[in-house]
Amino acid sequence: MADITLTATTRTEFGKGAARRLRRAHQIPAVLYGHGTDPVHVSLPGHATMMALKHTNALFEILLDSKKTLAIVRDVQIEPVRQVIEHVDLLIVKRGEKVAVDVPVHVVGESAPGTIHVVETQSLELEAEATHLPSAVDLDITGMADGTVVYARDVVLPKGSMLLSDPEHVVVTISLPMTEPTAAEEAEGAEEA
Repeated sequence: MADITLTATTRTEFGKGAARRLRRAHQIPAVLYGHGTDPVHVSLPGHATMMALKHTNALFEILLDSKKTLAIVRDVQIEPVRQVIEHVDLLIVKRGEKVAVDVPVHVVGESAPGTIHVVETQSLELEAEATHLPSAVDLDITGMADGTVVYARDVVLPKGSMLLSDPEHVVVTISLPMTEPTAAEEAEGAEEA
């Protein structure tokens, strides 16, 4: 079952001018491709697409000419100054098919008192079934002590997912915060020198 349904219309005009006209009409140019089919150039409703893209690894049901197609987002081009979506690439997927996706790492819990955690890796690449894509991977650091290093291989993955990232990749490190030396410690260090 798809997470989000978007109604698309086929595009017949291409190029910068046509794309600008689409965006002025609150539409977003997109391309739908995959599974050996020819790429289909479509336009998507602007606001609905923008809201849908806020969901990580959402499964889209694209309605085009009364035909339903399942797809996931492969790439989103965003204009850097105004943060406007300029183009979306959608990859056609089938039920039961496994696809590679980047999944954000969410750290939950608190490490041991007096320690801090540093997230070294923001996301992990996983392989999962297209109709059951995880939106995040939760990493519980409750009570972890100074010097603890959590590698990608240590992260508990959602059911049905397989790690594609390097298992030796560091995800989180736990350490004691660096403190500024007090005036007495600085004076003591100066006397020793």
